[in-house]
Amino acid sequence: MKYHYDVIVAGGGVAGCAAALSAVREGKSVLLIEKTLTFGGLGTIGLINFFVPMCNGRGKAITKGMCAEFVELSKKYGWAFTTEEWKNGEPKEQTNARYMVRYSPNMFALALSERLYKEGVTILLDSVVFAAECEGGKIQRVRVTNKTGDEWFSGRMFIDATGDADLCKFAGAPTVDGENYYTYIAFGATLESCKSAYEEKSIGKLYTNFNGGKSTLYGQFHPEGMKKFKGTTGEEVTEYILKNQMELIESLKNQPPDSRDIVTLPTMPQFRTTRHIEGMYTLKTDDAYKHFDDSVCLINDFDRRDYLYEVPLRCLIAENTKNLLAVGRAASAEGYAWDVLRVIPPAILTGQAAGVAACHAIEENADIQNVDIRRLQNSLSEKNVLIHMTKELLPKEM
Repeated sequence: MKYHYDVIVAGGGVAGCAAALSAVREGKSVLLIEKTLTFGGLGTIGLINFFVPMCNGRGKAITKGMCAEFVELSKKYGWAFTTEEWKNGEPKEQTNARYMVRYSPNMFALALSERLYKEGVTILLDSVVFAAECEGGKIQRVRVTNKTGDEWFSGRMFIDATGDADLCKFAGAPTVDGENYYTYIAFGATLESCKSAYEEKSIGKLYTNFNGGKSTLYGQFHPEGMKKFKGTTGEEVTEYILKNQMELIESLKNQPPDSRDIVTLPTMPQFRTTRHIEGMYTLKTDDAYKHFDDSVCLINDFDRRDYLYEVPLRCLIAENTKNLLAVGRAASAEGYAWDVLRVIPPAILTGQAAGVAACHAIEENADIQNVDIRRLQNSLSEKNVLIHMTKELLPKEM
């Protein structure tokens, strides 16, 4: 046994960072365990440097709370591109322009490190959670491997932000596997992009995408006859990465070597949906506009204008685990609703909600299923998180 913490967060993607910051701001001791050397997950080392639309498509911001804080953090030290109509904040008039932001992934990662470090989150990098010891439906401690060897860390509440529901699986919570199309994006630079960056005086214009697999979110351009990837075994992750890298290098071979370079390769698989918890409630596509008494955040569909979803706390917890929450890609959703819930803005909000909920459970000496939901909702509302849909956010025809 190494140390004891109030809250232990496994995974340092944006959801895990939000959970850790939320919990430490509630005055709790927090350990954040990250398997790489960099925070931000797919949003940084995964090179998916994109806050997808965070509004209802009519000029009203929906995804607020800590997501708004992280948006500003992504722009603090590096280049960023924001929708013109939203550059000065929420538009005063109705607009169809969606609120989205692209940013420097490395500068955002550094900004996350700075924020976590300065606010007192205990950080453990280059470390992987690979086992959990449970008793009576509660995780007692987790086993971590790193340069030190194998260590055990005990805690009162645990948050799975691994993106793959790894801790949930180790703890015996029910999980569901997903499938992924064939996608691989690397950052590169060409002589033309260098010229554009110089002429427009914008370093962000330097970068251009080079691809291995080119499949879209909806499966367009997925190679005919190729399987879809679950991404939950070491062998399959390796196969996926190597196939994509071979395709990428093949596409570059006929280009003049002095005309382009790969600036950054993704250092994690760019899977979208690998495994999620089977929660007490599973969010569905037709849950748009549905009211949930235990909602902990309101999110919007990034692709379809007007579609709004309340996210129940039950999507973050399983019935048989009393001190564990799953956030980000590991939260409980199915079909297209899983895509709506897993992207960066909602992932941050589920992380924030879980961090606060974990602290309330500790203070109330309650299982996470029995936390005072009204108190939790009030606390999140005070932090500028929208909880329920209001009439002015809905289309006029509703």
